[in-house]
Amino acid sequence: MTRVVVYMATGCHLCPPTVAAVQAVCHERGLEATVVDIDGNVELERLHRERIPVVMVDDQEVGHYLVTESDLRVVLDMTHS
Repeated sequence: MTRVVVYMATGCHLCPPTVAAVQAVCHERGLEATVVDIDGNVELERLHRERIPVVMVDDQEVGHYLVTESDLRVVLDMTHS
């Protein structure tokens, strides 16, 4: 099963629209979206803070900053073709 994760943080103005886009596409495709708040996690802060939100599909970064529904659809179509 495809695993979709969004790394986000409190106060990030790009995070809510990206989380909403990921959740919408995952819902339409029958996938589960996991949203991870990196606040307070030293390792996740180190890995992702400068580029949040970060979207991962099957442990591969597929986008950061602002990811739209169409962006994610393209990625998912490419990974399942």
